[in-house]
Amino acid sequence: MEIINETSCFGGITGTYTHASETLGCDMRFSVFTPPAAAHGKVPVLWYLSGLTCTEENATVKAGFQRVAAELGLMVICPDTSPRGDHVPDDDAYDFGKGAGFYVNATEEPWAENFQMYDYITKELPDFVASVGMTDMSRQGITGHSMGGHGALTIFLKNRDTYKSVSAFAPIVAPMNCPWGEKALAGYLGADRTKWADHDACALLERDGAADANILIDQGLADNFLEGQLKPELFEAACEKVGQQLTLRRHEGYDHSYFFIASFIEDHLRHHASILSA
Repeated sequence: MEIINETSCFGGITGTYTHASETLGCDMRFSVFTPPAAAHGKVPVLWYLSGLTCTEENATVKAGFQRVAAELGLMVICPDTSPRGDHVPDDDAYDFGKGAGFYVNATEEPWAENFQMYDYITKELPDFVASVGMTDMSRQGITGHSMGGHGALTIFLKNRDTYKSVSAFAPIVAPMNCPWGEKALAGYLGADRTKWADHDACALLERDGAADANILIDQGLADNFLEGQLKPELFEAACEKVGQQLTLRRHEGYDHSYFFIASFIEDHLRHHASILSA
């Protein structure tokens, strides 16, 4: 691991790091906020998955989570959203290719060699972080925004023994039924829609039933993508159908930006801490 930068922050350390990823076949950057409590023992970890076009930097700089994470003793890790490098295939559109990994393992060419983001997020990066020794990997939570909210929900629902808590900001809850998701799933996984269901939060609930956790979602009602791409009512209906605990909060006047996330990030951190610190 190479240290890109480290700086003191609310008694802890905010740092950006890079490592060689065998899973993705490229160097990957990620950011970590290490709370002051880590100096005295292992701390729980909250994974934050970012949305389309983002890197590890967006949430670190814009979400404003460090003060409360320091208070609660939460390590917050922000991975990048896709593989990077000149040899990594890309697309001209912002919603596919670099910056748009969609947290799936691609099976279609030319994406299959590098776009293995599901394995990177659930296996390689956690194993790498665990080797550093400051985290209690039995206490992991996951959250994210937009495409990252999709990632957080689907990864949680597929790994219920690994992640103890989950939340999301304006997530893509039904990628099988929205333009962003249909494009990404078809491009990375092929035309067989039965393979898509493994990466659709609504379909996973229908297939596997309710999880033993309360899911927290915040959604702005001034979000430009609300009706066409996000469709929280579909997830609300899926949760009701299987008896899944859900706290879905709708907020007048809030859009899809990090101003929205910064407004409610404290609630999410406290949601996770109440479960991970129990």
